[in-house]
Amino acid sequence: MAHELMTRYSELIDKKLQATLVTKDNFIFNNHYEGNAVGGKVKIPVRSTDVVVGDYNKASGMDLNEGSTTYIDLDLSYDKAVNEIIDGYDFAAVPDDIVAERLDNAGYALGVVEDAISIAALENEGTIDEDKEALTKENIYEKIVNLRTLLSEKNVPVQGRWLIVSPEVYGMLLCDTTNFIRQGDISQSLVESGAIGQIAGFTVYESSRLTKNDEEKVEGKTTTVEMIAGHPNWCHRVEEWSVPVAVNPLTNTFIGASAVQGRKIFGVKISNSDAVIVKRKEE
Repeated sequence: MAHELMTRYSELIDKKLQATLVTKDNFIFNNHYEGNAVGGKVKIPVRSTDVVVGDYNKASGMDLNEGSTTYIDLDLSYDKAVNEIIDGYDFAAVPDDIVAERLDNAGYALGVVEDAISIAALENEGTIDEDKEALTKENIYEKIVNLRTLLSEKNVPVQGRWLIVSPEVYGMLLCDTTNFIRQGDISQSLVESGAIGQIAGFTVYESSRLTKNDEEKVEGKTTTVEMIAGHPNWCHRVEEWSVPVAVNPLTNTFIGASAVQGRKIFGVKISNSDAVIVKRKEE
């Protein structure tokens, strides 16, 4: 029974976490891996080329080709914990609504932390766009089309491309009544993923966690990330509960009290920097 509760509590937090994340699994990041994530290191598959297609001969068949999928290590180096006391109730008498409220809060808090780390990985491991001109309502569509072209030149698939924009840039997109497809006009599955619209083949997401006014040590300039374009095929994130969530009794100082406790580990990696482009402005 205790194990079933731990599994259920962990699943409830995961659902809240995914609802909170901007960088959702299967839309911004993929979570494909081999190995045991609880051990802290897994293998992630990376395919750099397409399957070879050749002519088939009915008499002699066709030569076998070796797949080009390789595997790289991903360390689950981020170790985050939930450890919040539930005071005022004996362990055996904690109301279900109190437990549910703590689990909900834990999922939200983990989502905030995971989003910040994931977006930082995109910014730090992606390719910085050479164009540092600030976005405006007049040039924003042209700049997004330029990102589309850069990804196409690197053979990044068209299907599944995403664009994460700052709140300021989202405001500019809302003013573009010609090119920006608003949330109400996209599919329900994309709405449920947190998408706010589509433009130039990108599904658009908004995040307030893009770097803003970062002081550069070169020529005294400050930089602000305006948007990031990419594809989930080369953005990897793996997570696992190293200690599943439980409501545990406390002893010693907190006699009779209990706490919601659990530990989650995760790792983030960009395996192809060409598949993630970071558009910054310099001031």
